[in-house]
Amino acid sequence: MGIKALGYVRIETAKAEAWDHFMTQVVGVMRAVSPCDGVAAYRIDERPFRFWVERGDNDRLVAAAYEVGDAGELAALRETIAGLGREIVEGDADGARARGVAEFFATSDPSGNGLEFFWGDARDDVAFVSPAGVSGFVTGDMGMGHAVLATPNFDEAHAFYKAVGFGDTDIPRFRFSDDPGDPGMGFAFMHAANGRHHSVAIAEMPVPPSACIHLMLEMKTQSDVGKCHDRMRAHKVPESATIGRHINDQTFGFYMQTPSGFDIEIGADPLVIDPANWTPTAHLVPSEWGHVWAWQKALEDSKGEQA
Repeated sequence: MGIKALGYVRIETAKAEAWDHFMTQVVGVMRAVSPCDGVAAYRIDERPFRFWVERGDNDRLVAAAYEVGDAGELAALRETIAGLGREIVEGDADGARARGVAEFFATSDPSGNGLEFFWGDARDDVAFVSPAGVSGFVTGDMGMGHAVLATPNFDEAHAFYKAVGFGDTDIPRFRFSDDPGDPGMGFAFMHAANGRHHSVAIAEMPVPPSACIHLMLEMKTQSDVGKCHDRMRAHKVPESATIGRHINDQTFGFYMQTPSGFDIEIGADPLVIDPANWTPTAHLVPSEWGHVWAWQKALEDSKGEQA
């Protein structure tokens, strides 16, 4: 049993118009046919949608949805998760049809982060055309990208994702200060049964109101990434981290803030792994260069004012 890939994400928002502008004019994804009332959908490839954005009172990631191979694997996974003490909410036929899947169920990890698991993913022959001129997104067997979630009970959550079927790729402990007593922050970057370095990651911190740290999309070229960075600036979207390159997955990219408060990472040219023969690593710092975070800039500015 294993997880194939991240299939789609469900987002609740009280800022539907802002999300539409952000997705189409800044990220450059394509509007899709709405799967049901109150939901706007967006596509990046031949799947009917990858982003499900539903109107609501909150701004949060409702669920990251992961694909498994068939009905038998989904049934076995349901039993595993129930055995771990997590509630299972069975999906009905209408819900499956709206999601473009054969069967699904909803659950959550030990920190309450929303998850869906499904099999029987849909595809169609509608060509992806970016309203902003993006040449394309890298998906296929590697899925839509990755989700990074927060957990205050790191060890329990890490064990949960391993039991579900993810494998360890990089298990670092990052320290973000010069304090020798800083215990650091645990991270687990975990792969599915494909070449993407991680399809899910967890960080040792309280779960934010947005229920997400960031989502990642991979564009086909560095030029696409740079042009998206220009659109971010032109549309005055808050930049969360400058352009840089990660050490562990080698992704070239940047981070910006979504209308719901969590970030989206836009990247290109990442490392592609062999999930069957990968030996987990433990890098000491997240980035090879760049990726100056907004909080770092604010801290530097504050120190400059005090000098």
